[in-house]
Amino acid sequence: MTDKGWKFTGNERKYLDDVLKSGFGASESGTMNERLENLFADIHNKKFAITANSGTSTLHMALYSFGVGPGDEVLIPSLTVGMCGFAVWQSGATPIFVDVLPDTFLMDPKDLKKKISKNSKAVMPVHMYGNVCDMESIMEIANENNLYVVEDSAECFLGLDNKSRIAGTIGHVGSWSFEGSKHVTTSEGGIVLTDDEEIAIKMRQFGGVGFKNITAQSGKVRISRDNFQDPNWERHNIFAYNYRMPELCAAVGLAQCERLEKFVELRVTMAQQYMEIITDSELFSPQKTQEGFKNTYWTFAAKFLGDKFNIEWQEFRKKYIEFGGDGIYAAHQLVYNEPCFKNYYESGNTPVAEDLQKRLMLFTTNQKDESERMIQINALEKTLKFFK
Repeated sequence: MTDKGWKFTGNERKYLDDVLKSGFGASESGTMNERLENLFADIHNKKFAITANSGTSTLHMALYSFGVGPGDEVLIPSLTVGMCGFAVWQSGATPIFVDVLPDTFLMDPKDLKKKISKNSKAVMPVHMYGNVCDMESIMEIANENNLYVVEDSAECFLGLDNKSRIAGTIGHVGSWSFEGSKHVTTSEGGIVLTDDEEIAIKMRQFGGVGFKNITAQSGKVRISRDNFQDPNWERHNIFAYNYRMPELCAAVGLAQCERLEKFVELRVTMAQQYMEIITDSELFSPQKTQEGFKNTYWTFAAKFLGDKFNIEWQEFRKKYIEFGGDGIYAAHQLVYNEPCFKNYYESGNTPVAEDLQKRLMLFTTNQKDESERMIQINALEKTLKFFK
């Protein structure tokens, strides 16, 4: 039986115990949220980090901090998860769907430029599957048009561009998810980074129930007990949400992020082994990582070309599972093709994404060691040989 708890053999239990012993109060070294924020900010060399209860909440917080609202447009790739569109909807704005490049599967800067209008307010490039977008081109376009940029790095921890910049540190805000399947997890959760103090204050207050005492650096609301317990004390500056991360989740996240590099390299190793097998196959065209970039492979993504040989997508997947492989995952439906978006917004014109979405195969990369990796490699070799 596969060991499901192998990822949680660091300080997770110790930190959880510390939280319970503290009675959910701050320890001498600070709350777990503060410690996680400080560590994540240090890893990425950013001034401000703010935890939240999900990677969807963090996107909403970022858009709010940009002043995005009704009448505004936010440009997002159509080939991404629905939650990117949800964050735009939650802001009252309209998502504008941008096509992707056929080789990297990421936002196409040329199509982005075409779809900017007088109502455009922000851009949300998504580093899908662990691959890093062409942020140089995207930032140039954004700056020319006075647009804010929030990088969705939910699937990309420690990815690099060809200038050695970490994904999520290039735009105005970087957003990550700590959902259970990500490189590191808090079960559910998210975090944002920025160097802009005003943006940080807005994000933290918006996700922290609007307490006026909240600062860019801290979510503490009881700065002065005497003031806070004064009947005349006014607490809330703005209408806001409770997007705060629970301390128990932050405890797990802190322990996970202490070993972030290890978890990333395990996924990269698995992806490299897939690549060695798939490169010579006529059945696949793997996601391209641009020269000088580092893909951190939340999943190993490849375009399936089985229709050339009359092999159906599901047929290949079933045979792969028969040979012992994990289930191959499909790409999420294009955002504008999801029923809730169809009924609410105009669909996008993204022909490359339309074609890719039906063909993509996403292979798991969360194996703990070589023995688990070889199960996937053997299954893939047998499946390719079967269809050859």
